[in-house]
Amino acid sequence: MSLKAEERDIELDAEKSGAGSASDEASESITPAPDPVVQLEADLKAAKAEVAEWQDRFLRKAAELENYRKRAEKEKLDSMALAKSSVLLEFLPLADGCERALKSFDEAPSGSNALRQYREGVELLYKQLLDTLGRAGVVPVDSEGKKFDPHLHEALSREETREFAEGTVIKELRKGYLFEGKLLRPAQVVVAVSPHRQDKTS
Repeated sequence: MSLKAEERDIELDAEKSGAGSASDEASESITPAPDPVVQLEADLKAAKAEVAEWQDRFLRKAAELENYRKRAEKEKLDSMALAKSSVLLEFLPLADGCERALKSFDEAPSGSNALRQYREGVELLYKQLLDTLGRAGVVPVDSEGKKFDPHLHEALSREETREFAEGTVIKELRKGYLFEGKLLRPAQVVVAVSPHRQDKTS
């Protein structure tokens, strides 16, 4: 065999082996296509999980917004009540003045017709003032004869007595008022205490 023929045979063998390896590589690189049903199920599952996550976020944000709205509404009502109470507090000395005037009429001897008319005018003014305060939500605290309550009363003095049980309010020096169920001003009162028993020494 000649040299040229041998070279040709080698080249042919090389081409065959190259073609074989290329076909092997091609067969290795080809993978079966994924099942579209499986892929769709996986996508659906992922979409459902995302929807659930966004729904949870939405519900949380909605709850936060509702809590904020309620808190803002409460703060608004509290600030309005505080503003109203501070204004109404300024009217209470007028009621005190009317009460003192009416008590002074009771203590004075029977006077003239003009004095009686003056008293009626003060009574009318006092009644109108209390009605106006009542419409605004202000009500007087009922104190005399009641048990002393530090949340409603301010004890200015104590008085020994056997007529009332200890801790009973026996006199109201200044009327207290509530505004919408909350204390606007405490009543200034005198509280009963039992007389001290002095031990007799033999």
